[in-house]
Amino acid sequence: MARQIEPVRENKPSLVKRSFAVVVLLVVLALAVHLVIGVITTILVFAAIVAVIVAALWAAKTLF
Repeated sequence: MARQIEPVRENKPSLVKRSFAVVVLLVVLALAVHLVIGVITTILVFAAIVAVIVAALWAAKTLF
């Protein structure tokens, strides 16, 4: 039987590459959350503007 002089290397990326990958994933997650919050805020602001316009039209119709 032949002995292996060097240990068998696993095909894992280095710790630096894995740490960098974690940082990249965290940045992408933060941007995605920021984007989703921005879209929800935009929808809510648009709904509030529509509600104010409808309320103003109703008030004007009721008074005049």
